[in-house]
Amino acid sequence: MIRASRRRVLRTIGAALALPAIARAADATTEISFYFPVAVGGPIAKIIDGYAAEFQRENQSVKVTPIYAGTYQDTLTKAQTALKAKAGPQLAVLLSTDAFSLIDDELIVPFDTLATSDADHVWLRSFYPAFLRNGEINGHTWGVPFQRSTIVLYWNKAAFQDAGLDPEVPPANWDQHAAFAQQLTRRDGDSVTRWGVQIPGSGFPYWLFQALATQAGGTLANGDGTETDFASPACVEALRYWIDLAGRYRAHPPGVVDWATTPRDFLEQRVAMIWTTTGNLSNIRANAKFPFGVAMLPADKRRGSPTGGGNFYLFQSTTAEQREAGLHFLRWISSPERAAQWGIDTGYVATRPDAWETPAMKKYTAEFPAATVARDQLQYAVAELSTHDNQHVSQTLNDGLQAALLGRKTPDVALNEAQASATRLLRPFHR
Repeated sequence: MIRASRRRVLRTIGAALALPAIARAADATTEISFYFPVAVGGPIAKIIDGYAAEFQRENQSVKVTPIYAGTYQDTLTKAQTALKAKAGPQLAVLLSTDAFSLIDDELIVPFDTLATSDADHVWLRSFYPAFLRNGEINGHTWGVPFQRSTIVLYWNKAAFQDAGLDPEVPPANWDQHAAFAQQLTRRDGDSVTRWGVQIPGSGFPYWLFQALATQAGGTLANGDGTETDFASPACVEALRYWIDLAGRYRAHPPGVVDWATTPRDFLEQRVAMIWTTTGNLSNIRANAKFPFGVAMLPADKRRGSPTGGGNFYLFQSTTAEQREAGLHFLRWISSPERAAQWGIDTGYVATRPDAWETPAMKKYTAEFPAATVARDQLQYAVAELSTHDNQHVSQTLNDGLQAALLGRKTPDVALNEAQASATRLLRPFHR
């Protein structure tokens, strides 16, 4: 199966290289559309609509239409369905971890086979290496970083002061993290009025777990996407620590903490520290009624966080003119100035170093230094868990993690079962 997958990759690359030189009349209009993973309306949609309108004003020969498609999973499903019906978009922002599946389904084109000029090569190498790793497969670049993040720790400085902690000093390691969380937890009889920390276990539990596993010295999968190591001693240690925050330290809500409500719990001061995406930075900054800080995640054997978020992908079903227009749009929307403004407006990490040197970003970070934390954490970042058949592989890990968090299975049993399931799912992709 892995050889068949590589033959598909070679056919994809061959088709891309066989494209004729593009010579489009100056007054022709090329229409392209892209799926974007948000519900219709809202501030993110307005920003994207503004980008599309600005691009069209500057590029009269290209019409760009964003299509809002719900969650990342909704967006992937809609794109796959539309493309199989030969009615799909030309581009989409999908999870960086979807790359293996998109390649296996012969849906996307590697950018390096199309972006072949010296300027194109500079552009493809302009992004942070940590954000490129999930899209670099079989020696080619399949995804252009756009809506990218890492996990960071947010802390309530007023709660720290109330608990007798230095409000300017976040926990640097697991021991401090657990001790601070204990000290920050407030009880009124049998009721908890404020938890010390929350690490959400719904939505993307594997992602939060990967941070803990990385800090413990573990690696969840190999770079070829064919093997996982969920049951390693480091992974078991990481899951035990997560569970101990609730059981041993009594500083974390029991069971599975909801991903979606975690930022609100923090804003309503029901929890003093949270682990969540840097993509929540703008929301928390706009709505927090108390001073807060943003820090790198605490270390165990090392610091670490997986990257997260979405890349732009270009679909095989595009015409030569659409591919040229699509590449032009991607170079435009990922320029240093727009990468900087996207980071300022949304809280996602500006994806290239030169974006942080723009006047707008320098002004923003001077006023709000917390915005630089996720960028600085990239030196410790690892590629997010991504394999062939990634949705099923990650789901088997999610199921095991939640079973352990709910006390239904011990960490070693849960992770051994997840590993056995992943091995079975990935067997067809081995040589």
